[in-house]
Amino acid sequence: MQLLDGKFASEKIKLEIAAEAAEFYQQTGRKPHLLAILVGNDGGSETYVASKMKNCEKVGFESSLVRYDNDVTEEELIKKVLEINADAGVDGMIVQLPLPKHIDPEKITEAIDYRKDVDGFHPVNLGRMMRNLPCFIPATPYGILLMLQAYGIDTTGKHCVVVGRSNIVGSPMSILMARNANPGNCTVTLTHSRTANLKEMVLQGDIVVAAIGKKNFVTADMVKPGAIIIDVGINRESSETTKSGYKLYGDVDFENVAPLASWITPVPGGVGLMTIVGLLKNTLASAKKEIYQ
Repeated sequence: MQLLDGKFASEKIKLEIAAEAAEFYQQTGRKPHLLAILVGNDGGSETYVASKMKNCEKVGFESSLVRYDNDVTEEELIKKVLEINADAGVDGMIVQLPLPKHIDPEKITEAIDYRKDVDGFHPVNLGRMMRNLPCFIPATPYGILLMLQAYGIDTTGKHCVVVGRSNIVGSPMSILMARNANPGNCTVTLTHSRTANLKEMVLQGDIVVAAIGKKNFVTADMVKPGAIIIDVGINRESSETTKSGYKLYGDVDFENVAPLASWITPVPGGVGLMTIVGLLKNTLASAKKEIYQ
């Protein structure tokens, strides 16, 4: 078993991003600019956004944070999104999920200018990804592709089983792993909580991408020896033994699955770090007008 270490891969790629950002600054006199909108004070969201802002600084980006209380109206939030759409000084915009129940996340996503949608959630970007056209790939699947590239893992001809069908990870991951590229060129099975014979399905996977949002969901009896295991899950549980007061668990029972795997991502320290790299790469591409003019 070898670790797919998100820290190693992300630090390597961030050096490349920083060099490109410095060159961009020399040419234009400005830094790539990522703006995040955070609603409420969810602990997980606070942590994720703080990490994104810190990483922007590390690679030489400008970053901004717009905060709202939980009682912000949907109309007020959309108005702010439209205002940022019109700001030529902002290259990328993210609205941190989850949002309060009275706000429809789909309406917010569709309000974002797809040319600034560096999370890759807008229907235009998802549609272009489906057709294998230039677009902002959703940040987590993009980060996984970058990790596989960083470790030189050839996925051609492999059977990839994706567990979870969300629009953010599972569905786009299944499309990306099937396309004619490397990483890609896999035969893909997309499974979910309603899949009959789920265990037998996952057992067929040369590559297993677990993104179902349930602690230790993928167990050792679901994994064939030598499989590559990508654990997307970040499940927070309160803990009295950690300084932060909580502990993170993946969707994979790491302790029992790791001895079977050829490669496996840890949680934390795996896909989460690569998601931020995917976000930074999209923001840089937006600033440089590499995808949309």
